[in-house]
Amino acid sequence: MRATTDAREPVPPATDALLRTFLTGLHDRVPLRALWVHGSLAGGDYQEGRSDLDLVAVLARPATPREEAELAGLHRRLAATGGPAARAVHCAYPDVAALDDPARAHLGWAHEELLHRPLTPVARRELHAFGLVRYGDGPAALLPPVTDAQLTAFVLADLRGFWRPALEHPAYWLRDVWVDLGLLTFARATVTLRDGTLITKGEALAVLAALGAPAPLLADLRHRRYGPPAAVPGPTAAAAPGASAAHRAHWPARRAALTRAFLGPAIDRTLAAYGDGGGGGGG
Repeated sequence: MRATTDAREPVPPATDALLRTFLTGLHDRVPLRALWVHGSLAGGDYQEGRSDLDLVAVLARPATPREEAELAGLHRRLAATGGPAARAVHCAYPDVAALDDPARAHLGWAHEELLHRPLTPVARRELHAFGLVRYGDGPAALLPPVTDAQLTAFVLADLRGFWRPALEHPAYWLRDVWVDLGLLTFARATVTLRDGTLITKGEALAVLAALGAPAPLLADLRHRRYGPPAAVPGPTAAAAPGASAAHRAHWPARRAALTRAFLGPAIDRTLAAYGDGGGGGGG
């Protein structure tokens, strides 16, 4: 089976080299049918060294325990030698015969460990809409399409079952990753529920502004994702040389409070609008 590269979106040279190395490593370890890219890189909003690198490696059969161990070793070696982009690789490993069930959990690598989780309807819709093919057959040949009803049901369940309960844990929201993903996921979910389309994280910033997200949160998120790396946590003002130590020290707690105060009622309104029920603290 020949290798292919979809050139609809430019791939930064370092990330392209990483993908080539990763593909070679997969061929040496597992029976590979296809390698696809979705997420920020496929959608045109990729920030090398900041964005996750979301991949799907379709296998001809389920990986054996030995192959699973070899995949983990491959990921760890890449993370140690491949730079920031390699440390952000998230890859699902479904076998080709198990792609028809969106609820089925597949082997995957994320957050520096092997795990099992589904290839979600959002990921499936991304793959069909703008996925990049790095090897083998494309998503249209192997992956059943996602209906609008499936996509809507998943988005509502994710808001109701994951993000709304997470707001009851204040400590989570002291971390950048929770603030970023919570805000951006909600904005993207709002657009998907409204008209069925998928938007990038960059486009989600404008949606958040339109939804009334606090300006300091937007400045903080934009600065860390698109501006120069900040020296300390917080928005541009907090990272400035003249920012006081007290301001820098208290910003994570203030940011967490602002995020939870915005997202709690916003998620509840969205769930109520779709007859899905909301409710909960978040204060």
